[in-house]
Amino acid sequence: MSTETQSNAGRRSIVSYVRRSEKLNDRLARAWSEYSSRYLLDLGQAEGSLAVGEGFRFDSATVESIWGRKAPLIVEIGSGQGENVVASAREHPDWNYLALEVYQPGLAHTMLMAGKSDLDNLRLAQVNAPDLLARMESGLITEVWTFFPDPWPKMKHHKRRLVQPALADDLADCLEPGGVWRIATDIEDYALHVHEVMDANPRFRNLGNLQISLPTQHVGKGTADQAETLPHAAFMESDRFDGRIVTNFERKGIEAGRVIHDLTYQVSPVR
Repeated sequence: MSTETQSNAGRRSIVSYVRRSEKLNDRLARAWSEYSSRYLLDLGQAEGSLAVGEGFRFDSATVESIWGRKAPLIVEIGSGQGENVVASAREHPDWNYLALEVYQPGLAHTMLMAGKSDLDNLRLAQVNAPDLLARMESGLITEVWTFFPDPWPKMKHHKRRLVQPALADDLADCLEPGGVWRIATDIEDYALHVHEVMDANPRFRNLGNLQISLPTQHVGKGTADQAETLPHAAFMESDRFDGRIVTNFERKGIEAGRVIHDLTYQVSPVR
């Protein structure tokens, strides 16, 4: 696993992924060759590193140089195969989109779809997202999306979950006043984890309008079947986000009988 750190922040960056050997099939290799120069950002990284280069700063001038305009900026953390970010970029050509992903095959597939649609409003970065967010100018982002992050089901690995207080604090700075963080998960214990992190953060407001019941204690891999017997409490969650398409990943979760949890948090409308 990576031990990349945020040199500028003086603390270890959240690392919610495992580095693994990746090989592109012929179709994705061709997409990477054809489209990476158009869509993939250079963040000053050392070869093979997912950490942002020393001294790199992502600010409004950077945005204007990349997209050539001022427009709402939507950032997806963990864009996977790119279905959601590409669909939304097609639907909203007047918005800027940035897809953050660590795995090359997912990025190549996103490039392939973006290139086929000749999208000019989407860019990609192969980066550990918390490291980049720590380098962002305050108020730069309109919305952040985190759909179905790795649940890290083992109890000892819950500390590796992406949604953590440090990331929430960084996003509270990166988001414009009134901006939102949209999160979706099909893992009940991850939903509880999000509530624990985000409902306690005074800089965010839970915009949920649906009352749901969740266990008040955590379970892990091998003990998830005990959740129903644990004490429960009421939490507020959101209606399904209309801007999220149903991907094959989400469809498999629904077919397996898992409940989809949509959570929406708004940063304070004033600084």
